[in-house]
Amino acid sequence: MFGNIHEDYLRSALFGLQDGLVSTTGVVLGISTGIEDKSIIILAAFVAVTVEASSMAAGQYSSEKAVHQMDKTGRHNDSLIFGAIIMFFSYLVAGMVPITPIVLFEQPFARLAAIIASFVALFIIGYIKGKLVDHSPLRSAVELFVIGSIATLIGITVGQILKV
Repeated sequence: MFGNIHEDYLRSALFGLQDGLVSTTGVVLGISTGIEDKSIIILAAFVAVTVEASSMAAGQYSSEKAVHQMDKTGRHNDSLIFGAIIMFFSYLVAGMVPITPIVLFEQPFARLAAIIASFVALFIIGYIKGKLVDHSPLRSAVELFVIGSIATLIGITVGQILKV
């Protein structure tokens, strides 16, 4: 089904989706735990996800460029720009998952909805990743779920400790 996808593009997409969900969920929940002002939460969330997506795209471009420069076999023939674009949009789209409930609902329900939406998305992405790489989909889903849970817990803890 996905046999024609270049492995570097698949890596960019999966990395962007996973990191976009995990990082943004931790940030959004940490901020929304530490402050009640919805406009500040939304502003901080959008600033965080756009800056992070841009940074990840730049990092994707520069790190993949280094791999291309080191590769003397010509095996790495993917487009650096296309890989960076995939990273940017996959991160941005995934980051919208925890932000959307914050925009649509009031606290504390918004926080709960963000957690549920993010964890469901992490589980689905992990499952799909497992299918794509011919590894146990359930194990992959649980692994990604646990990683996301830890980052979310860290965000909530920091938000609770530094509450304003």
